[in-house]
Amino acid sequence: MSQSVENPLDSVKVDDFLQELATIQQSGSKRIAILGSRHVPITHQRLIELMSYALVLGGNRLITSGATGTNSAAIRGAMKADPNLLTVILPQSLQKQPRESREQLDLVTNLVENSANDMLPLADASAMCNQEIIGRCQQLICFAFHDSKTLLQTCQNAEDQRKIVTLFYFD
Repeated sequence: MSQSVENPLDSVKVDDFLQELATIQQSGSKRIAILGSRHVPITHQRLIELMSYALVLGGNRLITSGATGTNSAAIRGAMKADPNLLTVILPQSLQKQPRESREQLDLVTNLVENSANDMLPLADASAMCNQEIIGRCQQLICFAFHDSKTLLQTCQNAEDQRKIVTLFYFD
């Protein structure tokens, strides 16, 4: 008669699966982060804008950063649906953002600046900002290229924190 020894990793996998299933099945609003590359074709930006519009219209809270491209498109969509359900977290102060971004960001009600990161290189500040964003969300939707190191690391970190991650590649 052989006894089976329970593998402790099996219970962790089951717990992860059950947590993801509960989040997917949640019928109420969710906190969804949208992050992605700055270098996005205009047709993709329109799709991202439409998706963020639909997510916010459905009562979800949207969290993003303030960069051009993906994040700017997410902001446009959320602002059209309900600006109160949008939170934008900047990697640095508003003054460190490009002029074209500042014009849009001036309209955002829930804006979080990280001016303590103004002396850091943008890549380092962005990585820290992305960690703050995934710490606040339940689900991450990311648009990246296969060589987008910071974004891919953010997705990995989100998965490590048991967040639901949906990753779309542009290439």
